[in-house]
Amino acid sequence: MTYLLGVVLVIPRYLLGLHALLDPVAAWLVWYSGVPIMLGLALALFDLLVLFGSKKPDVPVRFEPVRRRRVTVALTAYNDEDSITGAVEDFLAHPLVERVIVVSNNSSDRTFDRARAAGAITFNEMAPGYGRCVYRCLEEGVKYLDTEFVVLCEGDSTFRAYDIEKLLAYAPHADIVNGTRTVEPLRQYITQLSTFMYYGNIFVGKLLEAKHLGRGTITDVGTTYKLCRTDALIPLLRRLNPAVNLEFNAHFLDTALGNGLILLECPITFHPRIGVSKGGNVNNWRGFVVGMRMILGMLGGWKRYA
Repeated sequence: MTYLLGVVLVIPRYLLGLHALLDPVAAWLVWYSGVPIMLGLALALFDLLVLFGSKKPDVPVRFEPVRRRRVTVALTAYNDEDSITGAVEDFLAHPLVERVIVVSNNSSDRTFDRARAAGAITFNEMAPGYGRCVYRCLEEGVKYLDTEFVVLCEGDSTFRAYDIEKLLAYAPHADIVNGTRTVEPLRQYITQLSTFMYYGNIFVGKLLEAKHLGRGTITDVGTTYKLCRTDALIPLLRRLNPAVNLEFNAHFLDTALGNGLILLECPITFHPRIGVSKGGNVNNWRGFVVGMRMILGMLGGWKRYA
């Protein structure tokens, strides 16, 4: 802000000829506003070049073979009657999917009925909020002991079942495989993820990466699509707060890393949704607000939701 004020002073300096009066002020503002910036860069470099080695876990690369390549898929849904049938059928048709669960967040349309008619195991989560819906999906998914993994996704057709193969390819190395929508060739040209939200996700992801330096590479904190080991997810659920709303995915990743779980990212495809977005992708302002709440939650330990 101080730097910006120094730059703005160029207007009265040149238009009103107030060089003698304002040139020293502008120079002082620009010069001293750079001090905290340079200090921050110096501390960041010190963290990376000196402290990074001690923060990175000294453990071998994990490899735990997948014993049974079958997954339980859990889809969130809120007024997704136009897309839920196709989403359920897509996942049910995948050869590695044992079952599909749909949790409708008290939808006011025919989402629940259409999901059931398509062959899903359906639940209606009455408490409003994205976090409540995601939490219920995970809670129901871990109850099935015949699958090692729960795949969390959405019922709006923005994601595809064929990406399960890629998620499972990373599964031997991690507790959670988080999908990332930031690989350009895999992201369709027009989606609800605007350019602002695209880079905002990367920015917040890098802040989370810095918080858990040496623990993971993170470029997308907003995607729902992820694969979770059931045995890691069960204890993690006790530490998650479903009251966290649209920023729940960041809360999930932050809590998982904070509790020693191994997180990997996997490039996934991203498609235009069917219907109207109800989440953080409604518009850039909504995305900005959700992003700021993610940052505040990460910095404050999500205590405002306690």
